[in-house]
Amino acid sequence: MSSSPRRVYLTTPIYYASGEPHIGHAYTTFLADALARYHRQAGASVLFLTGTDEHGQKIQEEATRRGVAPQELCDQMAGRFQEAWQGLEISYDRFIRTTEAEHKAVVRAFVQRLHDRGHIYAAEYEGWYSVHEERFFTEKELGPGQTDPIAGRPVERIREKNWFFRMSAFQEDLVRHIEDHPEWIFPETRRNEVMGFLQKPLEDLSISRPRARLAWGIPLPFDEDHVTYVRVDALVNYLTASGAIRPEAEPAHQGFDTVDADGNLAGSWWPADVHLIGKDILTTHAVYWPTLLLGAGLPLPRRILSHGWWVVGDTKMSKSLGNVVDPLALKERVGADALRWYLLREMPTGSDASYTPERFLTRYEELANVLGNLASRTLSMIVRYRDGVIPAASDDGLAEESSLAIRRFHEAMEALRVNEALGHAMDLARTANGYVEAREPWSQARDPAQAAHLDETLASLARVLVVLAALLLPAMPSRMTELAARLGVGEVPTLDEAPRILLAGAGVAKGLPLFPRLDESVEGGN
Repeated sequence: MSSSPRRVYLTTPIYYASGEPHIGHAYTTFLADALARYHRQAGASVLFLTGTDEHGQKIQEEATRRGVAPQELCDQMAGRFQEAWQGLEISYDRFIRTTEAEHKAVVRAFVQRLHDRGHIYAAEYEGWYSVHEERFFTEKELGPGQTDPIAGRPVERIREKNWFFRMSAFQEDLVRHIEDHPEWIFPETRRNEVMGFLQKPLEDLSISRPRARLAWGIPLPFDEDHVTYVRVDALVNYLTASGAIRPEAEPAHQGFDTVDADGNLAGSWWPADVHLIGKDILTTHAVYWPTLLLGAGLPLPRRILSHGWWVVGDTKMSKSLGNVVDPLALKERVGADALRWYLLREMPTGSDASYTPERFLTRYEELANVLGNLASRTLSMIVRYRDGVIPAASDDGLAEESSLAIRRFHEAMEALRVNEALGHAMDLARTANGYVEAREPWSQARDPAQAAHLDETLASLARVLVVLAALLLPAMPSRMTELAARLGVGEVPTLDEAPRILLAGAGVAKGLPLFPRLDESVEGGN
């Protein structure tokens, strides 16, 4: 799809519907939302996908524990996620649920494709099974006391017939792809982890569970006594939402073989431009998923962004440890934009970061004392010295610095370094505050001979605030929309428009502080 406008397909993982939204979910989704808003600002047509993963043994057991049907539990939890994302101003285009009829049909078409191509076989399997992780582990992989090595949960010995995908047949192809596309997995540390994992021979992947043990899943089209392994089912959601596969059509017209010259599935959004994931599901997305796609003869996603974990002290947030921060509770205390700013600004993209109330306050004070202070003093001076109207004067006082900030912001966002991009925007705000101190508009206002210089100062400050609103819109959509309104420009302009739209004569409004002082505790609810 090389025609204009440019198309960008961004995905979060689909979140498992057995638990409440937490700060880890919020961070991944904020990250995707910021990238989606950035690309829309740049004129791209965007498909931003998120949703819920609703099959598997954990769902079945949690529903039993609550005394409800699995579908009822999924309906409740999907609603919780949708409400959370609405409250946190997530601009997703598609919320997918794996219990949708369309998705079930695409999954069946996908696994049938693998079967028809000779990549699926049946075999007896015996191993240690973890209900929590919904996967088998070998004896060597088990943790202390015969527990699963990921969460330390109990495992049980199971022997059963499974259907397997010949994942091992695609190991060399995957290694070659990663070597030929070193930017495919970001950051480099995650790429190195995957390459290290691929140093050992890949085992084939079990893609089914017997319905006698697990009824809550999508039946295999070639064996109705088995359901599709939940992680395979979940991964296919990216294809479902893209419109790539048409399961109702004859096999020759289902969309598997319509790759165009640009490597896209014609008439669809596939391949995804960026899969955004946490590092705990890196192997699933960087090994299982691409080998499945290779088996089906489909293009691979263009990039995988694998971010780190939010930790408390040195400990990963975990429901079992009782240290999970509730993003909705925190949002009620500080507002959605302040929460978005903290999470996006604090975590270097790809690394771990620690949540503490003290760090939150530090980042919030950055907003209030740098950006908020610049907006307040600029709007106040325009109201006081020019009756609330932006003067018709040269506004180039910070043009060079603004251009540099925009260029660096673009470069960082295209490189998926969102926290760095926001840092460049905040650097421009700091520079503008320095410009105020250097120009001393309060002194210019006392000297009638300095009237033209005062006009230039105020016009330049108004211009830089418009640029900052455009730069920071992906992170703080509400506050930056309000800032643009106070500057009299209506909607936030694009980054291309911000340095040149007409400001002279626009009426401004001072209003209350954009980022008022926080009097309450900012500790997240558990």
